[in-house]
Amino acid sequence: MTTSQTEVPGLDLTAFAAYVEDAQPGTIAAPLRAAVLPGGRSNITYDVTDGEHHWVVRRPPLGHVLATAHDMGREYRVISALSVTSVPVPEAVLLCEDPAVIGAPFYVMSKVTGTAYRTATQLEVVGAERTRVMATRMINTLADLHAVQPAAVGLAEFGHPEGFLGRQVRRWKQQLDASRSRDLPGADELHAALAARVPAESDVAIVHGDYRLDNLLIGDGDRVTAVLDWEMATLGDPLTDIGLLLAYHALARLDTGYTVADASTAPGYPGDIEIIDAYGRRSGRDLSNLGFYLGLAFFKIAVICEGIYYRFTQGQTVGEGFGDIGAAPEPLIQAGLATMKEFS
Repeated sequence: MTTSQTEVPGLDLTAFAAYVEDAQPGTIAAPLRAAVLPGGRSNITYDVTDGEHHWVVRRPPLGHVLATAHDMGREYRVISALSVTSVPVPEAVLLCEDPAVIGAPFYVMSKVTGTAYRTATQLEVVGAERTRVMATRMINTLADLHAVQPAAVGLAEFGHPEGFLGRQVRRWKQQLDASRSRDLPGADELHAALAARVPAESDVAIVHGDYRLDNLLIGDGDRVTAVLDWEMATLGDPLTDIGLLLAYHALARLDTGYTVADASTAPGYPGDIEIIDAYGRRSGRDLSNLGFYLGLAFFKIAVICEGIYYRFTQGQTVGEGFGDIGAAPEPLIQAGLATMKEFS
């Protein structure tokens, strides 16, 4: 039996080691060490090692957890299902749904070699040509994900795609209300505009729900080695993933004092029209009417940022880079309103 050498917030390594050893005897070879991995803004991600092996552990944030978010079982299920497809994902190792073990459900997956490119500075080092290759493969991987037939990989019941867009509008309003601790000008107006213009779904696919370059790992040969952060995955309209990808790129250009990632501003990174065209060619989907999807994406990112800001102010999350996130929701909301007006 092993004991921990280094404790980290939210992960009792002694309890974790005991659970893993009971479920998979002989897995852990030496006392464990752990560190919080950078980049996560919602669920907490840890690198855990016994000095010989590495695992990645995911758990919900500390404290304030919304009822429909942070479902460890959903993440574990989708990466398990996609392991038989061309979409690269980590190996699913173990799921613990008993919150008594470390204080919350968690799952364990393999650690995949690769780099998460979050900043323009990282990409400037590799150069414009390689940046374009990585971004193109990012787009192709998204189209390949959307081409997977859910029933073929055991995910036919993974979501309820009928009425998906209307539920998304309602869900993110509910999430905002659950985390709202201050006035956000325009938030109710944007929600009302979205609720009044919900279109029919374009198609049904496995939706990632938070797709962007820094949620991928890029390995040797600039190939995508893993798609990460599946906490919002479901069955629904695939165009929501494209709308969100473009909205994240807009956030990198907005003057908010905060950005999730600014990799899309690097030389060589394709522009919005190029991304739309590349995805359209790979997927064969009609992308002529993205206005609603962009407005919804701006609203969603604003709500996510506000929820993270709330948890940060309550001391209920860990990691670096949260201090400026409170500046992001209002300009995102205004961008969403502008998008809805532009495409009205």
